Amino acid sequence: MTSGGAFFNATRLLLAVGTLASLVSCSSIQVALGMKMRLDKVPVTAVNASLVPASGVAPGASAKLVIAATGSDGKQFVTEGAGHGKVLFDSYTISSSLAPVDEDGIVTIPADPRITDGRAPHIHIVPKGHPDVSADLDVSLRYDVAYNADFSGRAGSSGSDGLSGTDGLSGSSGSIDLNNPSAGGNGGDGSDGGNGGDGSPGGPGEAVHVWLTMAPRHQPGADPLLQARVASASHERLYLIDPAGGTLAVGANGGPGGSGGRGGRGGMGGAGGSGWPAGSSGRNGLDGRNGGDGSPGAAGTILVSVDPQADSYLDRLRLSNTDGAGRQGPARVIRVEPVPALW
Repeated sequence: MTSGGAFFNATRLLLAVGTLASLVSCSSIQVALGMKMRLDKVPVTAVNASLVPASGVAPGASAKLVIAATGSDGKQFVTEGAGHGKVLFDSYTISSSLAPVDEDGIVTIPADPRITDGRAPHIHIVPKGHPDVSADLDVSLRYDVAYNADFSGRAGSSGSDGLSGTDGLSGSSGSIDLNNPSAGGNGGDGSDGGNGGDGSPGGPGEAVHVWLTMAPRHQPGADPLLQARVASASHERLYLIDPAGGTLAVGANGGPGGSGGRGGRGGMGGAGGSGWPAGSSGRNGLDGRNGGDGSPGAAGTILVSVDPQADSYLDRLRLSNTDGAGRQGPARVIRVEPVPALW
């Protein structure tokens, strides 16, 4: 077989493997192959649901839904993904309030804590073909997590690398016949490499104002929570924090400057041609200059207004405002003053 025929057959084999892989990824094909299953033909008598992790979900975070159906013979049929089962999620009609569930069973809590504050996100699950069976799940919320409010400047872009110079052409050959000598031609000079581009400067950190106060308690005796608002001229973020483990990092750092591009390599001089006398080799081109790094972005500023009742929880804030080179920026300002409820 010719090398061209072998290449053609190998290409056809790769295409066939790729086509098979794409077919196997189709849920209908997976069901036909027994890799996945649906419940429409299974006599389902009960359904229960849980989340992974089971410890609760913070605003802006997500968890994985696990659904287990029980057949009339007591056998369990568990969903794919976090449940490590074979049942496809499209076997169920899933409705939810305050906690959207996507087609892969990922449950997401909105990042804005006002949406779920004092309310329990709820999921209702019904297996298709079995309207008399259902499961309900309340999503537990948690606020003892490490939040991050980043108002830092962007990093500068790297400069482009310089182009390498072209090599010089070799000199033409002469003659080394002593009866009829001729000189070899000189090699051509290599061209110089191009200079690398300069990196762009990092963006400055923003001027940030943080408000911290105690959250109203929805139930008598409930654990205290903190409300926080972090805002700049461009946008704001809101947080509900459990001081028993929860923290809020606020960054107003300058972005690092972009690195300069590398200078291009100079081209090699062409070799002198043989002859009598031999030609001279060409001059090597000069390497291009490396580009300069971009300047670091300036540090932003941070002002904190904390209500007197929340003053003892200031250590739950992690404040950072350095410039793009890591140097500390302006001193942060802390004001203890009345801060009403933020929502």
